[in-house]
Amino acid sequence: MRAWVRGSLPKKWEVALWGDRDRWGLSPQESDPQWVEWLTTYGDFYEQNQRDGVGLRVNDAGYRVMRKVDLQGKIVLEVGPGDIRHSIHWRGEPSLVYLVDVNDDMLIKGVERLQNRGFEVKPIKSKRKPIDLPLPDNSIDVIVSFYSLEHIAQLRVYLRELRRVLHPEGVLVGAIPTEGSLAWGVGRMLTSRRWFLKNTSIDPDKIICWEHPNFGDAVIDALDSELQRVNVTPWPFSKAPFDTNLVIKFVYRKPDSVTTNA
Repeated sequence: MRAWVRGSLPKKWEVALWGDRDRWGLSPQESDPQWVEWLTTYGDFYEQNQRDGVGLRVNDAGYRVMRKVDLQGKIVLEVGPGDIRHSIHWRGEPSLVYLVDVNDDMLIKGVERLQNRGFEVKPIKSKRKPIDLPLPDNSIDVIVSFYSLEHIAQLRVYLRELRRVLHPEGVLVGAIPTEGSLAWGVGRMLTSRRWFLKNTSIDPDKIICWEHPNFGDAVIDALDSELQRVNVTPWPFSKAPFDTNLVIKFVYRKPDSVTTNA
């Protein structure tokens, strides 16, 4: 799964589509005023771009992968739960759900939503990166990760920690945006990039790089390296090239030869 267009366009076009990575790099400068502004406006951005219209439809397309996994009686870990909208697609009721997030407000909201539905929930506050889970080896049946792996700078270190806590018969299920694809770049130009320019003083070319350091095809490469592929399906065109798609849904399992730290 490879991007065909990226790397073949004029530099100014690539910057408009996927940010100015040569100029800004992939790691946020924590004291940068625009980064500080982004951290304070993220909630507004999410509400106005991801919870209705095109943004909601794209997110929901990824969430449907939950139908492939049986949660009945399972111990579930979700990293970056957001509003847990994907729970409308759950099959079965887990016995325990751990929620991990860097944002206190999102963590509280996620816990409340699941508790109101009668689930046992335990919150875990995490640093932005790298992740260090206070959980035993092989203790989680299902790890859920929606639209988060593109954010992780030290991705393989992060995946190894998820692999450590995953039960030998467990699975990692989720979805990512096709960051770095032509379709995703054009879609962003028509939606969230316009929102940034209208509502903030943030340079999208900077925040794109810092928020999404990983291209979608690189995320799949890392998953293939650290885990065992069960199913990988692009959306909306499951048989079409990476550049024409917006989301990649996935299910991975722990490799047969890995049951503890590696």
